[in-house]
Amino acid sequence: MTRIGGVVLCGGRSSRMGRPKAWLPVGDEVMLQRVVRVLRTVLSPVVVVAATGQDVPELPADVIVTRDEIEGKGPLGGLSAGLAVLGDRADAVYVSACDVPFLTAEFVARMASFLTADVDIVVPDVGGYKHPLAAIYRTTVAGEVAMLLAADRLRPVFLFDAVRTRVVTASELGDAVSLRNVNTPEEYAVVLAEIPTED
Repeated sequence: MTRIGGVVLCGGRSSRMGRPKAWLPVGDEVMLQRVVRVLRTVLSPVVVVAATGQDVPELPADVIVTRDEIEGKGPLGGLSAGLAVLGDRADAVYVSACDVPFLTAEFVARMASFLTADVDIVVPDVGGYKHPLAAIYRTTVAGEVAMLLAADRLRPVFLFDAVRTRVVTASELGDAVSLRNVNTPEEYAVVLAEIPTED
């Protein structure tokens, strides 16, 4: 059976939001806690990749927090940091952003169902855009990731082109609401209206 862990990237600058997205309240928890809670129901272990010196909300004791020591390398840098921590404890990882308040365990399990023996990466393509932060990566891609980082080729598509990648279409996914992220205060306000905070 394939062992799938989770990697949550939360080291972005949140420049459009104006404050750290990991700490945005959603219901009775903050955004990062919400994403981690969902992933822990279907994946183990779960690793949170934060920037150097970044404050992280309180998380369950079994969640590993690591630091992406090299700034500005984007998702590939975060993926590399997460894979380095997991070592041989997982065969693959589901990589998530920290700002996806509608993420469901069912979506993650659906993505995992497309990971076959002849595939290195499973990535959804919705709206003409591949979503690298809602994808599954075999841990064996770590070497290719390292080479791309060394060459400063940071676009995830370079990795998709280099290894055996299974693209999952919107029709195959069914419900793609789990891909919806939050980048601006206006988008966050809409989320709060749809997921009311508790009194």
